Amino acid sequence: MSLTSLTSARQAALEAVTPAPPEPVPLLQAHGRFLAMAVSASRSLPGCDNSAMDGWAVRSEETLGANRDRPARLRIVDTVYAGAPASRALQPGEAARVFTGAPIPPGADAVVRQEAARAEGDGLVSVFITVPPGHDIRRAGEEVVAGTALFPAGQRADANVLGVLASMGAATALVRPSPRVAVLATGDELISPGTPALPHQVYESNLILIAALAREAGAEVVATERARDDDAELRTAITRLAPRVDVLITTGGASVGDKDRVKRVLSELGARFFVDGVALKPGKPVAVARLGALAMVVLPGNPGAATVAFDQLGRPLLLELQGVREERRRVRARLSEARHKQAGFTYLITATVEHREGGGLPWAMMRPQGSGQILQNVGSEGFAVLPPGRADFSEGDEVEVELFDRPRYVAVGG
Repeated sequence: MSLTSLTSARQAALEAVTPAPPEPVPLLQAHGRFLAMAVSASRSLPGCDNSAMDGWAVRSEETLGANRDRPARLRIVDTVYAGAPASRALQPGEAARVFTGAPIPPGADAVVRQEAARAEGDGLVSVFITVPPGHDIRRAGEEVVAGTALFPAGQRADANVLGVLASMGAATALVRPSPRVAVLATGDELISPGTPALPHQVYESNLILIAALAREAGAEVVATERARDDDAELRTAITRLAPRVDVLITTGGASVGDKDRVKRVLSELGARFFVDGVALKPGKPVAVARLGALAMVVLPGNPGAATVAFDQLGRPLLLELQGVREERRRVRARLSEARHKQAGFTYLITATVEHREGGGLPWAMMRPQGSGQILQNVGSEGFAVLPPGRADFSEGDEVEVELFDRPRYVAVGG
């Protein structure tokens, strides 16, 4: 098996898919998906000058010198609520009762908070402070002016983004469809969780693990199934699931052992392989193929290897279908321990980032890791990247850590 570098494999995997055409969907259905086009402000926010507080709209010049002993006394001529315009402009010597969000009447240029004034019984209000022009007024366009660029194509529509779109009056968002995914786990040793297991048997965790990872990448998981290491059973499962999904992800049977049948069956079915083995640990046997219109991601069966292989090839493929590519933050850090590796491979080791007294670079606190292990992924902050071309790393050596949090998404064509 000829191994591809990780960088080349990522690019080749993306060539197996083309972003789906965008579609307008109701805002809540767009949650977590990616905007297919840039969005500009259709209106200013706020749409008009409005009160930031419950209080009194006044002409600021008429409050000059006001205090508790010598209040400014103004005639109450209007009451203005949020969502309703003022009934008239303020003239000299007048004030209007206003509530938070209420439009500022013409002629007023400041708001006196209600605790700094008192309505009298004679239709007057006593103002006890001096307020400058603009006091407690939210100006039209203070947050955003109509026509301003808001979000680029590729922006993930989280709750805050959806809130802004709704505030612009949008009922829908133009996004790409969520890719439909099925996960097929293979292996004679596998049994379903919730049933008794013998010591030589393995609970099938990859169906849950990979399905959850696919959902985190924006996919709609429509099926999860298990198959034995049998050519006929695998062929039946693949051909049955293919019409239902855009991407079929298999776990197990990806290597070259006697019972590793997945790639062989795909070849017999006429699949075209874009990636078949990557110089990556864990995750070396991963493959990406296309079978007609179906994209296939073939993952190793060991959970730790499957997680890394999915993250590096499966996740980018699913994001590509949604019209985006992910750019993760990278930081320089020192290795917490020495590590020996195969020189020609990229090693991705789960780690947390620790800042120590004295400053300087943070430390990449590496965790015990093996292809069959998964517990080390819980709470990890990223991958310590041990690049190819070097076999030995010492404690304190500088490496890059690819962080999982706060990625940036960039729109792609198609």
